[in-house]
Amino acid sequence: MAKVDKTTIISDLLKIDEGITPILINSGMHCIGCPSSWGETLEEAAFVHGLDPDDLVNDINDYLQSIG
Repeated sequence: MAKVDKTTIISDLLKIDEGITPILINSGMHCIGCPSSWGETLEEAAFVHGLDPDDLVNDINDYLQSIG
């Protein structure tokens, strides 16, 4: 099973599973297609959007665990 952390690059997240996209969008990250976001870590993107990166990591890893 894939597992992510705060240092995972946004573009790598989307390569792991496209189902991560709705998690990011629903959390307020509407700029997933923005070129600058593709080089950002999850932590950097969370900071820009005023989000807690640990919450995002937990949500994404919970999702990945649920799909096995």
